[in-house]
Amino acid sequence: MNKVGVVGCGLMGAGIAEVCARAERDVIVVETSDAGVAAGTKRLRTSLDRAAARGKIASADAVFARIAVTSDLDALHDRDLVVEAIVESETEKVDLFQRLDAIVTSPDAILASNTSSIPIMKLGVATGRPENVLGIHFFNPVPVLSLVELVPSLLTAKETTERAREFVEKGLSKTAIDCQDRAGFVVNALLIPFVLSAIRMLESGFATAEDIDRGLVLGAAHPQGPLALADLIGLDTTQAIAGSLYEEFKEPLYASPPLLGRMVDAGLLGRKSGRGFFTYE
Repeated sequence: MNKVGVVGCGLMGAGIAEVCARAERDVIVVETSDAGVAAGTKRLRTSLDRAAARGKIASADAVFARIAVTSDLDALHDRDLVVEAIVESETEKVDLFQRLDAIVTSPDAILASNTSSIPIMKLGVATGRPENVLGIHFFNPVPVLSLVELVPSLLTAKETTERAREFVEKGLSKTAIDCQDRAGFVVNALLIPFVLSAIRMLESGFATAEDIDRGLVLGAAHPQGPLALADLIGLDTTQAIAGSLYEEFKEPLYASPPLLGRMVDAGLLGRKSGRGFFTYE
């Protein structure tokens, strides 16, 4: 799979495009507007320049030359693999997979989703090739974290999963784990209730945001606290994942706390907006 397409050039899409280009793949990234193309291009360039300055890659220019950013979804027609990395909305993802099914011409091409929580089956049946659809879930920041969750649906062909595994492990030098097609997969099914519990603790006045995070960092050896992690994920994304988990399982631990909803409504989304549970430069 040498020709890779990525739909979405936000934090996750740009990271996926970068690691694929670092692995010497030909990458096309699609955004929805000229403004999105400009922002995505800047995000990629900044990340690659930083990686080169740190000695992670030999040349930012060489990697960047393998990436084309466009607003034309039809440009993905010849791709061997397309990874969707758009907003965590089932309606928008289903619509995109229907469009990709009509655009991508190769019958062997894999259509993958980087969704954190939406069942892959719902995306697969939106196409005429559900056997070629699966979840390939990367973790943020994609160039740094080595884990990838592989999520086949009941209709995904075993060959598709194994091709994806080979691409992830041999092509990108990452580690793949297998997950059943249920909301949250492995990591988020465990992680999101933990984050929501920290938000409820803050909401109740039991402890400050600083003390909650300091407690988990110093007392449980976590690299960062749950509230800082929520800011990194994005509070809107955290809320969307929680909503998908609650819709599927109807368990109280997945219910989004009122404080989270208020912060999302206020545009306090975490690092990407400059303010969440903490304030960022």
